[in-house]
Amino acid sequence: MRHTRFALHLAAALLFTASGAFQLASAAPATASAATPLVIGESFTIDSQALKEKRHINVYVARAWDTPPDAPLPVLYMPDGGVAEDFLHVAGLLQVSVANGTMRPFMLVGMQNTQRRRDLTGPTENAEDRKIAPVVSGAPAYRNFIRDELMPEVNRRYRTTGETAIVGESLGGLFVVETYLLEPQLFDHYLAFDPSLWWNHGALPRQAAALLAKGKPGKHSLYLASSSEAGIAVEVQRLADVLQQQAPAGLQWHVEKLPEETHGTIYHPAALKAFRAVFKPQAPAKP
Repeated sequence: MRHTRFALHLAAALLFTASGAFQLASAAPATASAATPLVIGESFTIDSQALKEKRHINVYVARAWDTPPDAPLPVLYMPDGGVAEDFLHVAGLLQVSVANGTMRPFMLVGMQNTQRRRDLTGPTENAEDRKIAPVVSGAPAYRNFIRDELMPEVNRRYRTTGETAIVGESLGGLFVVETYLLEPQLFDHYLAFDPSLWWNHGALPRQAAALLAKGKPGKHSLYLASSSEAGIAVEVQRLADVLQQQAPAGLQWHVEKLPEETHGTIYHPAALKAFRAVFKPQAPAKP
């Protein structure tokens, strides 16, 4: 009994001491600095003659721990590349993938939108398309901007290898596929997730055979992914059927079906698979 009382008194004393110490600590809060901006990558603007407006560009460099800081890098171009758009989550995915060794170091160049539905679409005869995009057919000018203004500026500012890629989802994916079919030499790799190939009554997949026949053979890759969105999956499969019959020599193409994903969730899982497949690290040369 005496031992029990002693233990209770000891516990009470310890609790009182700890409580007093906590009160003393609470009375002197830690000193915190003023908040400062969190900087991820860098940005610049281009006064575009092709688009007749200024365009904001965001850049992030995903290097591995052993990548020399001055090593030239391949470049991944991305529509919908604003900070409030897809830039941050794609930059994070690149950095994680490079750091864990599942893809090669890359530079991400994000193009922030001004009029997204104008820049990423071709013409349309569909009245329903016009309801969501009153101004269309800006894709040719947007390609001119990328080819003639943005890419030369990126090569001037940064050390690049000359290897290029473009990634886009939804209307961005439509632009990626259209660019491959119309101007395949512009990029080495084309990645399109849930591309809006329904645009203009599905004209692009229907024209694919004729456009592919006009193209010149070259070493390129085309990675397509589709979700459970039925209207998109059907058109992606239609394009895949054309590729199955007449893919140009040198084209490595793949269709990834992700029926468990929706149009709103496909970007990350599709990008993870695509980056690992298309940008996988090169095996070391055998001695």
